[in-house]
Amino acid sequence: MSTSAEAADSFDVLLAGTVFFDVVFTGFPHPPAPGTEVWTTGMGSSPGGIANLAVATSRLGLCTGLAAGFGDDLYGDWMWQVLRDQERVDLSRSRRFHAWHTPVTVSLAMAADRSMVTHGHPPPEPVAALLDPPPRTRAVLADLGDPAVREAGWWRTAATDGALVFADAGWDPEQEWDQRILTDLADCYAFTPNEQEAMGYTRTDSPRAALHALADHVPLAVITRGHQGVIAIDSATGEEAEVPALEVEAIDPTGAGDVFAAALVLGTVREWPLTKRLRFAALCSSLAVQQFGGSLAAPGWGDIADWWRQVRHRADSGDDDARETADAYSFLPDCLAGVTTRRVRRAEATIARFSDADLASPDVGPPTARS
Repeated sequence: MSTSAEAADSFDVLLAGTVFFDVVFTGFPHPPAPGTEVWTTGMGSSPGGIANLAVATSRLGLCTGLAAGFGDDLYGDWMWQVLRDQERVDLSRSRRFHAWHTPVTVSLAMAADRSMVTHGHPPPEPVAALLDPPPRTRAVLADLGDPAVREAGWWRTAATDGALVFADAGWDPEQEWDQRILTDLADCYAFTPNEQEAMGYTRTDSPRAALHALADHVPLAVITRGHQGVIAIDSATGEEAEVPALEVEAIDPTGAGDVFAAALVLGTVREWPLTKRLRFAALCSSLAVQQFGGSLAAPGWGDIADWWRQVRHRADSGDDDARETADAYSFLPDCLAGVTTRRVRRAEATIARFSDADLASPDVGPPTARS
């Protein structure tokens, strides 16, 4: 086993979980059927799983620490290099395991949704053991729908040390909606389910009722509603807000929720008002779904700056919808002031040449998009 060379004393965001090698197919002429072969127009590969969150937070400039197991196979080598060298994620709490193969997921993105096929085995050492004790951090993102995460004590320890815990729970395929998750929220700052999950866990029949029920359990309750936008209550400030989704042509929703959460964390640690946080998170997730490949679809400040220039240009050209959007996002110039933009790789149809991934510096490489 080995670790990355340097460890940060503290982080903006601390994450733990499983990293998957993701292969994403897009552009299906029709859904695949048994006994047939379908040729698609798009394909990309990228680190997935918890790496979606790690890349999303790091690209927004948050110092990100990741605790995860990596295999010593080719996939593991490539993902370790991409996350550490290209995406600047601190892997000092991660481990390489000999003869443990990397979990793999194949994602089929069709009709604004996706189906996934995954193969993998538990790592030789529980991820929670890599965070005993956890380093100092300003925020933690935890999936309470994962029993291993719920039972692990590291994120509660981080909360005791002052970290803000942003929790999600994910879809319950049995739709039993374990009420113990609501009890776990006592140790959390924020809960960010989608509307179906929120209504399931709160036993309510509308997103608005679910939101108010969750506000009794956690200081920041946020419910995402897909194309209908997002609603939220910040009990600490008394703010309640609703923000519409941006209309975009989505090609792959993989990782969009992770990008939303990353942007929400950024706005929270910067102490932005609730509506500003939600608008910024909605923007970042809308930029992500226009790319494919999960983690490598996450936007950075360069993508946000490009979007703002395009909106302002259309608004100045007389586009009323663009002018309305520009007014809603008039806070962006202040956010962009002084930020550093850099070029990074998007998902490609291969895992790339190692000469490409072995970057001489984080700002050098075969860029296909700026972030």
